[in-house]
Amino acid sequence: MAEPQKPVYLRLRDVIAASILDGSFGDGDALPSVRSFAADQGANPLTVAKAYQTFQDQNLIEVKRGIGLFVARGARARLRQIERARFLSETWPPVKAQMDLLEIDFADLPERERA
Repeated sequence: MAEPQKPVYLRLRDVIAASILDGSFGDGDALPSVRSFAADQGANPLTVAKAYQTFQDQNLIEVKRGIGLFVARGARARLRQIERARFLSETWPPVKAQMDLLEIDFADLPERERA
């Protein structure tokens, strides 16, 4: 069961989100500029701007005009809540359905994958 390809801006959003969640970018840290991130990712700057806009809409990043984009205070905790909710509502149901179809019980998963 293949997952449909995500739009580029959502894939870029996932890269940024992972960097915030893993601590690469902490509260108050500057994010790469739109142009810089676009160049690093081989993406169109407008697409990167759209990805950053999703974080602005959720108050996870702050724009300081003439200075740049910064991770908002408490963004990591809020983003973790957002991503957990998304996982439980969007990712988990098809995984659970596939497990049920293949008669895989959670206990059948290797220990290292449950940690």
